[in-house]
Amino acid sequence: MWRPIPRFRRMKNLQKFASVHANVHNHFSQERHLVDRRTHKARSSAALAEWQILIG
Repeated sequence: MWRPIPRFRRMKNLQKFASVHANVHNHFSQERHLVDRRTHKARSSAALAEWQILIG
């Protein structure tokens, strides 16, 4: 039997959250194990700067 997560009693709310979460996660998820530290820090800094522009 399917039971909703307490925060998401309506499917519309869950879909809205999942859509936003996926976009943000994809923006910041950079597969750390595939790159060296310098590259990871540069990408993280660029992503954070872009995020601050978007929300600012």
